[in-house]
Amino acid sequence: EPTVRTELMEQIPPIAIFLQESRPKFPTAFFEYLMPIVVRYLTDVNNQVRKAGQEALLILLEQDLVAQSDIENKVCPILLDLSAPDSDDEYKVEAVNIICKMASMLSRTTVEHMLLPRFCELCSDGKLFQVRKICAANFGDVCNAVGQEATERLLIPKFFELCSDSVWGMRKACAECFMAVSYTTSPEVRRSKLSPLFISLISDTCRWVRQAAFQSLGPFISTFANPSSAGLYIREDGTLSIRPSTQDVNSNSCQPSNNITLMSSSTNAT
Repeated sequence: EPTVRTELMEQIPPIAIFLQESRPKFPTAFFEYLMPIVVRYLTDVNNQVRKAGQEALLILLEQDLVAQSDIENKVCPILLDLSAPDSDDEYKVEAVNIICKMASMLSRTTVEHMLLPRFCELCSDGKLFQVRKICAANFGDVCNAVGQEATERLLIPKFFELCSDSVWGMRKACAECFMAVSYTTSPEVRRSKLSPLFISLISDTCRWVRQAAFQSLGPFISTFANPSSAGLYIREDGTLSIRPSTQDVNSNSCQPSNNITLMSSSTNAT
């Protein structure tokens, strides 16, 4: 029964945590018995079971309970198969969604070597706009996961494609994550490539795209600031924050903190 398999998936993370805490007594139980079930249910015929399996996998990755060998030899190959060009549409959409969510949880080497090439392919998927939409919405997170060199070499050309996509929802998603993408690039790329691209979004024919671009204008401009002098920095949760200078802190030592936090557009992208 699908409901039984779904319930089983929901119990996997707490069981895995228990086994991790009791590892001397159960050194290989998780890797031998539970991890194969999670991987198998990623391709289950029932979509609710698959969804439960995906959620369980993300929790396990977030808790750092999955071995690197299992990630590279079991999880990534399944996701690459599910996101292949000839894969079923529903499976492909689910696979690209979990690939994007996994990017921030895996090592940079794993993401760049195993998942980034497929992500770049999916950004140009001409069959399903839903796939491109997911890529656009999560573009900033993937850039942050692979770093500046891979972003400028492989991802920026794909970002240009998505920013000129015929579907306005794609362009809107790009505008919303623009700050996160810009933050990952060098000042020269920011000035020479991203600035003209941003102007095209502000001048877009669709008002929803223009509105999203104007909302991202301030955060985008902030990426041009020198962090040492402006005090701007990106927190781990994706928020853009302003740290007051030492002089301000000393002069207002008796006053409540006046830190300002601006939410990164990429954290609100869906």
